[in-house]
Amino acid sequence: MTHLTTHVLDAATGTPAAGVTVTLAHLDGATIDSASTDADGRLALGPDRLADGDYALTFGTGAYFRARGVASFHPVATVAFTVAGEGHLHVPLLLSPFAYSTYRGS
Repeated sequence: MTHLTTHVLDAATGTPAAGVTVTLAHLDGATIDSASTDADGRLALGPDRLADGDYALTFGTGAYFRARGVASFHPVATVAFTVAGEGHLHVPLLLSPFAYSTYRGS
C-alpha cells in the first residue's frame, strides 16, 4: 500500500506552481481525489494508502497558465503509473507552457 505526493515546478519562472488542480484516478477513469497544489507547489492526494494497481494523475496545466495570461499547448498533463507495494510514491511534474516532464521521485 502506498502514500502519494506530488510537487509541480514551473520551469518557465523557476518557481513552485501554486494552484494547479490535480486529479488522482484509477486508470479505468474512476476518480479517487482532486485538490490543488499549495504555495510551494506540493500536494498529497488520495487515501492514506493506495492499493496496488494502475493509476493516473491529471494536472490542470492549461488552466494554470491561462490564469497567468500565458499561452500554453497542453490543456492537461496526465501521468500514468503503477503502484506495486511501495510505502511512499512521489510523482513530481516539471512544467513549462509547451512541455512537461516527470519522474519517480523519492
